[in-house]
Amino acid sequence: MSTPPLVSGHEGSHALRPLLETVIEALDTGARARGGPLPAGGPEAVAARTRKAVGDVLPDRGDPHAVRTLVHAFAETAADPAHPLCAAHLHCPPLAVAVAADLAASALNPSMDSWDQAPGASELERLVAGALAREIHATGTPDSLVTTGGTESNQLALLLAREAHGGSVRLVCGANAHHSLPRAAWLLGLPEPVVVPAPRGTLDPDALDDTLTRLRGPLLVAATAGTTDAGLIDPLPEIAAHCAAHGARLHVDAAYGGGLLFSDRHRTRLTGLDAAHTVTLDLHKLGWQPVAAGLLAVRDTRDLTALRQRADYLNADDDTDAGLPDLLGRSLRTTRRPDVLKLAVTLKTLGRSGLGALVDQVCAHARQFAALVDEHPGFELHAPPVISTVLFRPTGATDTTVAAVRRALLTDGSAVLGRARLDGRLWLKATLLNPATGPDDLAALLHLAAASRATLVEGHAPR
Repeated sequence: MSTPPLVSGHEGSHALRPLLETVIEALDTGARARGGPLPAGGPEAVAARTRKAVGDVLPDRGDPHAVRTLVHAFAETAADPAHPLCAAHLHCPPLAVAVAADLAASALNPSMDSWDQAPGASELERLVAGALAREIHATGTPDSLVTTGGTESNQLALLLAREAHGGSVRLVCGANAHHSLPRAAWLLGLPEPVVVPAPRGTLDPDALDDTLTRLRGPLLVAATAGTTDAGLIDPLPEIAAHCAAHGARLHVDAAYGGGLLFSDRHRTRLTGLDAAHTVTLDLHKLGWQPVAAGLLAVRDTRDLTALRQRADYLNADDDTDAGLPDLLGRSLRTTRRPDVLKLAVTLKTLGRSGLGALVDQVCAHARQFAALVDEHPGFELHAPPVISTVLFRPTGATDTTVAAVRRALLTDGSAVLGRARLDGRLWLKATLLNPATGPDDLAALLHLAAASRATLVEGHAPR
């Protein structure tokens, strides 16, 4: 058996090019076979189709057509975030330029744990991390770390807070906080978090002030800029003022809302963000990057000294003294992908104005969809959207019906809507992250929800 071609050296592109053509064709044929935003039939039917396409995962003899077969099946059974009726989650359609850059990152395969594995990539990461940190903190010594997303960033924020306070800190967060924050406290062996009421979906600053007044010891307050259920933003200036008055450290989980920084029109919604000691960003949400593209920004680069580690084969003292950059303290991970390349290519290609225009577009789509809901006699709108998430529900429906409407749409593969429980009721959730979505797509999404409800409740489709 001859050695399979590798993507390396001068001949690498020649080995890759025909495979790319096969992959692109299979992506197209798979999407056409799917025919909508989601494969029809529900979990059991999709699993059966996948098993049939895969067959023996590890056959005795290899299949030369495996790339075509499996990529086609992968696309046919995918939830396609680029489809305008796929609007359930913070699951963005990635930019073509970012996907192309990600291919280059995979082909060259640098590992971001030592300079001799990633010479240029290490400097590129330093430049991009610094630039994005300065979008939040214009003064001081800001920096950021590239992460796998909000969960890792939030865990890092708690770790840095713990170390800054000598090994112990207590998390104070709103009832609206992302589940990864209390989970991180558990993983790090921190005390049980103190949960502050969020009666309107955002952290109550008066209740926070009362909480900070009665608590003792080092405290970390975690606010949210873009909740996963409704895209709401906590009152950051008031929260920052209470933290300063009580000597509490502030972390802001802006995994969703952080992308508003690129928009001249919407960035004022993040006023107060610069007061945070640490900030979570996710550019695989409002940044249109392939997963993963998270960051944790810090106001003071000295906080990152807590992550310093020494491994002689990666960052020996004499190598560091001789000028080789030390990358091991840039992450909790050792081997990690050069996710910075797609970020750098996107930032350079689109610029702040180009990214800001995309942010403005999806926020406008959310307002347009909310207006359609508000004007429709068969639906109730929860509230005007803050970012690009719209919560709505059929008028007079029970929570059971709301859940059934969503599952019916998922099962027939016609539309992908999320769900959120707020104000004691279950809502359908449309998270609009596709800048190419048009007015007809928004109308179709609402019509499909209406038709599903009518079929379930009345036994017929609307006229």
